[in-house]
Order: sequence, then structure tokens, then C-alpha cells
Amino acid sequence: MRIKSCLLKIGPLWLGLFLGIALPVLPAKAGQDEIVLRVCNWEEYIDLGDWDEEETIDLDSGDILGENSMIEDFEVWYEETYGREVRVEYSTFGTNEDLYNMLTLGDVYDIVCPSEYMIMKLMAEQELVPLSEEFYDTDIEENYYSRGLSPYIREIFERSKIQGESWSKYMAGYMWGLTGIVYNPELVSKEDAATWKILNNPAYYRQVTLKDNVRDSYFAAVGALKSKLLTSSAFLNDPEYEKHLEEEMNDTSPETIAAVQEYLQQVKDNAYSFETDSGKADMITGKVLANYQWSGDACYTLDQAEEDGVELCFAIPEEATNIYFDGWVMLKRGIGEDAGKKHAAEAFINFLSRPDNAVRNMYYIGYTSVISGGEDSRIFEYVDWNYGAEEDEEDVSEYDLSYFFGEGEDAVLTVPTEQLNRQLLCQYPSDEVIARSSIMIYFDEEQTEAINKMWIGVRCFNLKKVPVWVWGMMVVLLAAVAAVSIRRRCNK
Repeated sequence: MRIKSCLLKIGPLWLGLFLGIALPVLPAKAGQDEIVLRVCNWEEYIDLGDWDEEETIDLDSGDILGENSMIEDFEVWYEETYGREVRVEYSTFGTNEDLYNMLTLGDVYDIVCPSEYMIMKLMAEQELVPLSEEFYDTDIEENYYSRGLSPYIREIFERSKIQGESWSKYMAGYMWGLTGIVYNPELVSKEDAATWKILNNPAYYRQVTLKDNVRDSYFAAVGALKSKLLTSSAFLNDPEYEKHLEEEMNDTSPETIAAVQEYLQQVKDNAYSFETDSGKADMITGKVLANYQWSGDACYTLDQAEEDGVELCFAIPEEATNIYFDGWVMLKRGIGEDAGKKHAAEAFINFLSRPDNAVRNMYYIGYTSVISGGEDSRIFEYVDWNYGAEEDEEDVSEYDLSYFFGEGEDAVLTVPTEQLNRQLLCQYPSDEVIARSSIMIYFDEEQTEAINKMWIGVRCFNLKKVPVWVWGMMVVLLAAVAAVSIRRRCNK
């Protein structure tokens, strides 16, 4: 669902170097051919503009309104800032696996926005171009990403590594969130919703949905199967809890894979459907009572249901939640050695990371930007604009977001207590919830083959469900074929 004009005289450049002034490194002189930047992003994952005036976000720091598409605004901004035209060729994909198949089949893009586990895969396969050192220079005014990245997200990206290299060398975050359960509080208890075991709970027969992709469904199944371990006092109080949680939630031992297949086959019999996008509408219309959902889509679902007079809630399973990231990476087959394209790609990331643009994208798509804004207060103002309590409200709670925005009184919101289980939880989970989050790590070829085989068994054909009479007919048929074969040989 997306530098001022070139210095034509060498005098100012030498003067800037002599005085220690940081001058921007420009991709080319004005007048050169335009840069064509091929971008591939998730469907409906960027502000397309055309807002009505009543949608204006009126913050203390100024109004924000998406008049044009983010792509159009970037093209104008890039030329005004860097003195060279850029044209964005914008494409979309539906799932991480779809994107990978597109790349495998020969589609060429300069910059794409997969999720963290697919980024890890592309890193391991050495398909990515590293971000430049200049991109992380916080002294450059236009480096909105490095100047505004949440300290919490920055720490995760720097410590998470593939083959000894941190994510931050190749990945610039875009949106992030957690997975959980959207539920109807009138018909589903919070206790039932706050566990992955709801997916095969017979009390909700044909009234739950789960994701139609192997990684998300595998994660939920592992959480349900290991529920007793993951919620035990000994496990929760382990000094290396975070490390062990990640190990357990990414366990691909043969025993666990077999158990997951059996569990998901039970879920398949109990669930209304496996889905990618239809669960949102099914919750709003009441076809289902509980829906396994990414937090951004959960927020959208709650918003839409509210417009129809239906109150839904969001729960984070007590066992664990997946903390996911979608991020921008540059591809070797697209960027190559083209300095102009690389500059435009990094500028594209920075433009999306400018606080007002981060707000526009969050408002438009419902997901949460990795940008906290740094010294720019507009992101926090937007959260308060969305969820802050009115002065005369009585049932309110203090909500501390210092883990995301940084320490200080300014990072604490006063919110309606109901928001602790609703949209605010979707967009900015509490630090208590964050504590039980785990990433999906990259699976190597052998692991991927094993869980894909398991998934085929779940989605396509379950031998355990074949009736005895079918097995009997197959035995008779095979015996008949064998008899005919023997008779033909004897007649020769």
C-alpha cells in the first residue's frame, strides 16, 4: 500500500570542505536524464492522497493533509531538493512469498519492502545492496530516517544479525507491529482471545480464522502447543527469557513440525477459513467471532466495525506474539552500481520517514511507522490526537510509551481505559506486551523445505482424514492392477 540544486562551481565546494561544512553529495548535475526508480511495495501500503478537507489532521505543530499521492509528492520534492528529475514506477505484491517468486521469475526492482524474515533470506542470499554511510549521518538535514528512527526499533535492527551482519546495514524500517486476535467481546471472553489455543477451541467452531501463509500459522501453532511452557513461572523468570523465547517460537525440530501439522489440521477442521485479507470483513459482518490478525489490519477492522456500531477488541496471546517489521531494501539486480538510483532510493526512504509523511502513511493505511520523530514532536502529537482522553473524561489510564519515543514525561499519554484493549494497543502496544514478543527468524533451505512440506499436508491433503473404506478401495484397485499385469506377462 509511497538537496538542493547541483553545485556547478568548484569554488563553493572547496570553501565548504575548508570550513568543515557538510555539503550534500549530489547524484548528478542538473539536466541529466531522469532517474527511473522501480519500487515494489505491499498492496494498499502507502498514502495515495486525495483526502477530503474534513480529514485534516490538526496538530499543535500544524495541519497535515494528503492532497497528492506520496509518490507524486516525492518526485516533486526530489527535484526541488536535489536538482534532478526522478520518476517512480510503482508496483505491489500480496505476500512475501509472492514477492520472492516475482524476483525469482526475473522481475527487476530497485527497492522493495518485504517483512523481516524475507529480508533475512535476501541478505543470506546476498541479493541486497548495503545502505550508504551518508544515509546514517544525522548531521544531514534530509536524513529523516536516521534522525527520527525510534530508539527501540534502532536497537532491534542493530542487534539482529544474519551471517554476522546487522539488519541495519541493509534494511531501513517502514512499518512494524504485533500479531494477535481481533475478537467480539460480547461473544468471546478476553481470556479465550488472549491465547493461541482459541484457534482450535471447539467453543468457537467455524467462528475463527487464521492466516493463509505458513510462517504466521506456524508461529501461532507453536505458541498453542508450547503454551504450558511459555506461560510457566520458570520460563518467564529465566534470565535469558528473550533468547529462549525466540528459540522456542522458531523451533523446527522434526517433532515440533509433526506436532504443528497435527495441530493445524485440527485448526483447519475448527476454523471458518484460512485467509489473507477477508478476515477483516468477516469480523465486521459478524461471520466470525475471532480473527488472527496483524496489528495494522486489526486497527483497520476495529475502526470499520466502529463505524457500523460494532465494538471489537484486540488481544495479544499470553504465550508470545510475533513482532514483525516491513522494511525497505535495495536489490543488486536493480540498483547495481548505479549511484543515481541508490541516491534516489535512499532519498525515497528519507522522504517517507519525514514525520509529516510518516503520519500521512499511518493515517492512510492503519499501520505504525518505525519513526518516532526524534526532536520533531508530530508523531507523538498524532498519537495523542488519535487516542488522548478528553479533559472531562473520567475513566482514564496513564499509558507510558517511553520505550518507543524515549524517556521523559512527554512520552506518557492519558487515554480512555477502553483503549487499552482497542486501537491504541494495536498501534502502540505497551512495554508489558512487547516483553513477550519474538521475531520470526530466517529459515535455511532445509528448514523451509520441511515446513513447506508440512504446510502442503495441512492445506492440501491430510492422509489421517482419509476414510477406511477409501483405503480399502485403493487396496482392491492396486490388487486388480497387479493381477492384470501378472496375467499379461503370463500370456506373453
